[in-house]
Amino acid sequence: MSKKVLVISTSLRNHSNSEVLAESFAKGAAEAGNQVEVVSLKEKDIRFCKGCLACQRTLKCVIADDAPEIVEKMKEAEVIAFASPIYYYEMSGQMKTLLDRANPLYSADYRFRDIYFLMTAAEGEQEATERAVSGLEGWIACFEKARLAGTVFGGGVDQAGEIEGHRSVAEAYKMGKAV
Repeated sequence: MSKKVLVISTSLRNHSNSEVLAESFAKGAAEAGNQVEVVSLKEKDIRFCKGCLACQRTLKCVIADDAPEIVEKMKEAEVIAFASPIYYYEMSGQMKTLLDRANPLYSADYRFRDIYFLMTAAEGEQEATERAVSGLEGWIACFEKARLAGTVFGGGVDQAGEIEGHRSVAEAYKMGKAV
């Protein structure tokens, strides 16, 4: 049965390593017969949440930028895969900002159930992902119908495109194919 899959690439760097993982996951999910959309945060205007909580009443954010359109796509997706570089042992700031701006989903009738996290870092040890994964799990915990369905880590890659041929690219493809 085909699922609606949204892949969100949060790196702002061209040809980034996490973007390669996002594309690989998307390719696998599409080849499995799913409806796949990839959204990149590059060139997007996503401002910080003001904490006004108006979205809890209206289900819409008061800030007029690119976030509401992405959040609406998140609401309608059955599967969401986030791809992020690990900066200072944490998810990218732009990913965290998007998660904060997804606050209208808290009281909405969201469709997503499975959340995937694709990460890359110059650091090669799996421990480099712990805080980032914990941060995403904290967001997921606010959505009782959702779960962290899987993670992929491409460690030991620093320069753009360095991940080509890394085992994590095949892992991301395989994970996407299994959606």
